[in-house]
Amino acid sequence: STGAVKMQPKAEELKFVTKNDGYVHIHPSSVNYQTRHFESPYLVYHEKVKTSRVFIRDCSMVSVYPLVLLGGGQVHMQLLRGDFVISLDDGWIRFVAASHRVAELVKELRSELDQLLQDKIRNPSMDLCMCPRGSRIIGMIVKLVTTQ
Repeated sequence: STGAVKMQPKAEELKFVTKNDGYVHIHPSSVNYQTRHFESPYLVYHEKVKTSRVFIRDCSMVSVYPLVLLGGGQVHMQLLRGDFVISLDDGWIRFVAASHRVAELVKELRSELDQLLQDKIRNPSMDLCMCPRGSRIIGMIVKLVTTQ
C-alpha cells in the first residue's frame, strides 16, 4: 500500500555536462531555471559564466534530429555492441539509431544538407525552395523535425 513516486529534481539540483567544463547548472536568472524536466537531455546555450559554480544562460532544449542535422562537426556512424551509433564532435555526442537504415539515412540527409548549404554559399542568389533538390531536402528536414 506504500510506494515511492519519482520526483523531478529541484531547479538547483539539475545539472548538465559540457565537454570543457564538466558539470554546469542553469543560472537562476534564466527563463529555464524553474524547468525541472526537459524532453531531450541536450541544451544549447548562449552564455556561460562562473561564479560559485559554472552556470549557463540563454539556453534552449534541442532535440536529437536538429542537433544531428544542424550541429557542427562531422557525423560518424559505427556499430557498437550491436547498436548503430551516430556520433558528433569526435564521439562526444552519441545517439543510438533505431536501425542501420535509419542511421544511414540520417547521415546521408546531413551530407545532402551540408552540400546544399555549400551550393548556396557559392551562389547566394540561388532560391533553395524553388530548386527541386533544395526543396526536397528542406521539406524532408522540416517533416522529420516536426514529426519527431
